[in-house]
Amino acid sequence: MESVSSTIHHHIAAALRPAANPFPKIRARQQLAVDPGHPNPDPQKMNRATRLAESLTSLLHLHTETHAQKTVQPSNWNLHFDEEDRHNTPAMSPKENISDKWREIRGCCDWHNLLDPLHPWLRREIVKYGEFAQATYDAFDFDSFSEFCGSCRYSRNRLFEKLGLTKHGYTVSNYIYAMSHVDVPQWLERSRLGKTWSKDSNWMGFVAVSDEEESRRLGRRDIVVAWRGTVAPSEWYEDMQRKLEPIGHGEAKVEHGFLSLYTTKSDATRYNKSSASEQVMEEVKKLVEMYRGRGEEVSLTITGHSLGGALALLNAYEAAASIPGLPISVVSFGAPRVGNIAFRDEIYQMGVKTLRVVLKQDVVPRMPGIVFNESLQMFDDFTGTLEWVYTHVGAELKLDAQSSPYLKRKIDLLGFHMLETYLHLVDGFVSSTSTFRSNARRDFALVNKSCDMLVDELRIPHCWYQIENKGLVRNAHGRWVKPKRDPEDIPSPTMEEAHTFVKEVRESHEGRLEPLLSV
Repeated sequence: MESVSSTIHHHIAAALRPAANPFPKIRARQQLAVDPGHPNPDPQKMNRATRLAESLTSLLHLHTETHAQKTVQPSNWNLHFDEEDRHNTPAMSPKENISDKWREIRGCCDWHNLLDPLHPWLRREIVKYGEFAQATYDAFDFDSFSEFCGSCRYSRNRLFEKLGLTKHGYTVSNYIYAMSHVDVPQWLERSRLGKTWSKDSNWMGFVAVSDEEESRRLGRRDIVVAWRGTVAPSEWYEDMQRKLEPIGHGEAKVEHGFLSLYTTKSDATRYNKSSASEQVMEEVKKLVEMYRGRGEEVSLTITGHSLGGALALLNAYEAAASIPGLPISVVSFGAPRVGNIAFRDEIYQMGVKTLRVVLKQDVVPRMPGIVFNESLQMFDDFTGTLEWVYTHVGAELKLDAQSSPYLKRKIDLLGFHMLETYLHLVDGFVSSTSTFRSNARRDFALVNKSCDMLVDELRIPHCWYQIENKGLVRNAHGRWVKPKRDPEDIPSPTMEEAHTFVKEVRESHEGRLEPLLSV
């Protein structure tokens, strides 16, 4: 599986631009009622060359434009007017009270009649959980010159404040760390420094819980677990494993690399004396026991993107097996297949509700098992149930990059897989037969945080998201240096580290009274 790090700023494939700007006219249409999806219109006839191209690109879920699509003119859509109008509107849809319908929204009926057309209440919840997953990228310290490379840049008390996520009404209760028993070449090591906060562990996500106000709106106390996707070299290696190994006590099997990251631990480490599995389950059980003890209805929602989506499914499987009667939902984005058919069946029997958000052009959800997957079940009468075949789990919300007039018409495998691309398309999705909704609220500029997917007319720089001045600050003498982290943001700082920081800050402030050194 390809790395999904928000730090990689190059394209996997060359850009293919059409001759004309393909902006369809946006119709102001938003369906608020829940009713069955409409049948797809009959496809247009295509010549033999186009049909061949479609067949080849469909293997990678890529879309080849027909001549008719390429000649669409943008004359009926004013980009500048839309841009100015959107700048003066909130970037978030209004919050609705869903307390009476929370079981349906979290998938008690497998989201039947809620996905196509997409119910606006469900759309907002999907975006919320997606933003929690995005936070695991935005707060990750990927600076190879940082002694804290591989950690979260903020303490759990400040994470949502720093990322602008306090609007969702959740509080982070704990962080999750994971490790891998993989020796990587020195040139692949994430940090270039000898002294680092940890040579073994990576920050993989967090556990959060809804506050009083949000719990009233939702109709229950919602515990959220958000898992990060691939960033560290050792994680890339684990992603590339293709071996299935047993999980549980039945015939269920899951991909070796995913399970390794979820369960690996070592007494020789500081942050993974317990595995990611043990860390998250200890926290979730504690929260469930506490809020159930108060007589509250409690649910668990697990989210993640790419590798994070795979870990979310493993987390849900374990939680369902160890906490009876707990409503558990998984909302994943661009996630790969995780296990075999028996694993899928056990997940269903446990009552876990899984919603997979996938993009037609994204290749990652097709792996592992590009050839040997759930489609082979049609041959069960001849082969019997195949234990080594990978299969997806749960309901699917399928998006199409071609539906958004804000996105370039080109092949960009990295851009297609970015979580911000997914969230943009979810926010604009109405149904498979409708255009991108004109009153979508989420800021389209977020799409280009780590890629180059937005049309040039929007004038949004590509890969614009980074720490100011790439983390350097000017000290009292006018020199550009790497600042020391606030003790609150250091992963489990020792008393010695805290005292050293206070001393250095004190000296820094005293130095400001001295004249600046001449250059």
